[in-house]
Amino acid sequence: MPALTRSAHLSSALRADPTSSQAWLRRALSVVSATALLALSAHISVSLPFTPIPVTLQTFAVLLIAMLFGPVWGSVTMLLYLAEGAVGLPVFSPHGLSGLRQLVGPSAGYLLSYPFAALLAGSLFAAFQRFVPTFFAAAAAACLADAMILVAGSAWLSVALHLTPAHALQLGATPFLAGEALKMLFVSLALSAFQKARQTPTQ
Repeated sequence: MPALTRSAHLSSALRADPTSSQAWLRRALSVVSATALLALSAHISVSLPFTPIPVTLQTFAVLLIAMLFGPVWGSVTMLLYLAEGAVGLPVFSPHGLSGLRQLVGPSAGYLLSYPFAALLAGSLFAAFQRFVPTFFAAAAAACLADAMILVAGSAWLSVALHLTPAHALQLGATPFLAGEALKMLFVSLALSAFQKARQTPTQ
């Protein structure tokens, strides 16, 4: 009976406030659309001859989504993305194993860090915005969260391929630093432009 009562209260609340159900629908559509953006960014991929880790645009998408959606919904989006890949949807980089095997392969450390990176980036961005302009808040949050992704990915690589930590960093972080810096710049510019657009009054 208590469960039925709670269900009745929920149904009554939704009928009383139809915008709440519409808001949840919009949020769900946004999350699913964001996983599509993540999949697209994973397929913009270039393999490198000296490392098993390909260059992709995923960190750009991960951090942009995290700071647009906030820490909670950003993390939820990353978890849904990983679940899509685990069940076999073609959302991971084509340069690597497919499906669930990708989550135990050389790139697993990067992928599995995404929910935590989204939580970190979204939280730091919200905190930093209280003190500095959006561009600098986004840049600082993105760099710290991106560093976490690279360290997590390299740590997994060290275990998976039986490498020393230094060698794992040489394969899993160092080759990507310049590209990551550019991605963080574009993330910061995008968020700054988005914030300005939101603050601009409509005619």
